[in-house]
Amino acid sequence: MNSQDILSKINHKSGMTVPDNYFADFAQSMSSQLPVQDWEREDSAVVMPQSFWHKIRPYAYMAAMFLGIWCMMKTFDLMRGDSVISVDKNPQLISAVNNDAFFNDYCTPAMSETDIFDELYDEGFDPSSLDSL
Repeated sequence: MNSQDILSKINHKSGMTVPDNYFADFAQSMSSQLPVQDWEREDSAVVMPQSFWHKIRPYAYMAAMFLGIWCMMKTFDLMRGDSVISVDKNPQLISAVNNDAFFNDYCTPAMSETDIFDELYDEGFDPSSLDSL
């Protein structure tokens, strides 16, 4: 059998047909059949009044954020603990402080004698008090 004979037997029609210009006018005919929603009407635009909470909500959120940051920093400070280094319990620190060369090089500020005398006089130092020693 030839493929031409088969096509002539089925008459080239599948049985599914639509009216003329159906898809050209489909959008218009469908929108005319649907009911109009309330939100589509122009005269029904309603502005909802803002409550007190809606007005202060951004400020309340910002205050809560800062409070959370403060609590976090306080928690970190409490976890750190008091770690004061005691000189009495550390023999290396005692030997370093007792070593004059180390103490002069690392602990005392680099000041000239003139600066030291000026600071002593500004604080009210009396040089005659050294004679009694």
